[in-house]
Amino acid sequence: MKRTGWSAGVAAALALMGAATAARADWLKAESERFIVYSEGSERSLRDYVQKLETFDRVMRYRSGLPMNEAPPRKLPIYLVGSRAGLLRVHPQTAPNVVGTYFPTAEDIFAVAIRGENEEVLLHEYVHHFMWASAAAAYPGWFVEGFAEYYMTADVTDDEVKLGGYSDNRAYWLFNGTWLPLEVLLRTRPGEVTRSSHRETYYPVAWLMTHWFLSDPERSRQLGAYLTDVAAGGDPVEAMEAATGLSLNELRSELRKYMMGRRLLIRTLRSDFPVANIVVTRLPKSANDLLLINQRLKIGVPDEDRAALGQEVARIAARHGDDSLALLAAGHAGMHFGDRPAGERALQRLIELEPDNVEALQFLAQERLRRADETENDTERMTLKREARLYLGRAYAAAENDYRTLMLIAEWRSGEPGYPNENDMLTLGLAFDRAPQLAEVRLSYAAALIETEDKDEAIRVLGPLANNPHGGGAADLAARMIAALESGEAMPALDEPIIDDDSSVQPPAPPEAPPESPPVPAGE
Repeated sequence: MKRTGWSAGVAAALALMGAATAARADWLKAESERFIVYSEGSERSLRDYVQKLETFDRVMRYRSGLPMNEAPPRKLPIYLVGSRAGLLRVHPQTAPNVVGTYFPTAEDIFAVAIRGENEEVLLHEYVHHFMWASAAAAYPGWFVEGFAEYYMTADVTDDEVKLGGYSDNRAYWLFNGTWLPLEVLLRTRPGEVTRSSHRETYYPVAWLMTHWFLSDPERSRQLGAYLTDVAAGGDPVEAMEAATGLSLNELRSELRKYMMGRRLLIRTLRSDFPVANIVVTRLPKSANDLLLINQRLKIGVPDEDRAALGQEVARIAARHGDDSLALLAAGHAGMHFGDRPAGERALQRLIELEPDNVEALQFLAQERLRRADETENDTERMTLKREARLYLGRAYAAAENDYRTLMLIAEWRSGEPGYPNENDMLTLGLAFDRAPQLAEVRLSYAAALIETEDKDEAIRVLGPLANNPHGGGAADLAARMIAALESGEAMPALDEPIIDDDSSVQPPAPPEAPPESPPVPAGE
């Protein structure tokens, strides 16, 4: 009997331990001065990863002539997943060879990557993110990518940072591929290169030319002259030949000699930056079910999948009761993909529990603005806009730097008498300052600048977007807007459909098509 009782006691204890383990979320959240990183891995590896990111950011600031201790107005969220399944949970259309993706969307700007799977690719994307925030010039696509390629191989350790290393993948194509003509490199974006024999070498040649320029002070000055000329509208081929004093054939020969010399300049910087203050917390158990799918709700869902996704989220969220992530996901999915009344109830319950939940307040305001736009009843429209204003006022009071709140305030004002007034321009300018990576923000701000006759500033805002190597339809629209401003012709409509290119991170093996991403210039 004693043995039976002992066995029963052990079984009960094991059952309790199992229940405790099941109730504990696998997801950790690490927040530092510049990043918010989510991971299912160990706390030690997460802290090490965030410290590396913080050091890398400071190196970028130092090399770009920016204050090293200056924090961005918005921290970048990064989701580290354990396998490809995690990527598909966020973005089911992820291509087979992609190991991570950067998502600049209206509802969030974040990145997702497979943990421990080629860290270079996420650094490449971060250089793009950093460049959008710190550089105002309209850099040519090859330099945008070459600059990111140059910095993505940074070797960051506790004591030092080495810059200028090469990627095995890029080296493979430089030695074994057929280089695309330099004229093609200078005049086109990566996605516009159609010949398969050229696509594979766009990134490697862009990296090599960037490395060649940055390895010598005089060539760095030539690069600055070239970039200034192109940003001012100069022909990219003529600007390159004028800056270097070389024909394209001569430049190609110089690049080949530089590569074959195998003496690429590696710069070593002391990594004596202060240790980052990193706060790690364990997320509630709802994160296991909803953290990634909640991000999927933010990036756009094909029409044929919307109803099923809304039902799936509602079903999962119901298991977690009044958990805040569950209520937020249910509210978001209901409002956008399914049962709007149910979504309204979930969000109202959330702000009852958390009156300052910014995302819930934004979704409630957005729903009022949608209904106000659709109604033909003036009284109902005014009531809905008044309700939207109240929600936005609460969201702004809770987090005045949130770019989405600022954009919704601008949307609330759009179409009203006197729009855009001075306060509207301030609102749009603040949104642009906090989310310069987002095409929608640039286009809206530029349109308002055009309305106020500030065409030069509008061109400055649109330039980087027009030259974005993966800007897709948004880049094309920005380029047409600039052309219209310069020629005095009619401005293209801003309500045209915009299809952005995917900013996916590819693996290091020789690909059939080059990896994608976006950059920034640094002084030598």
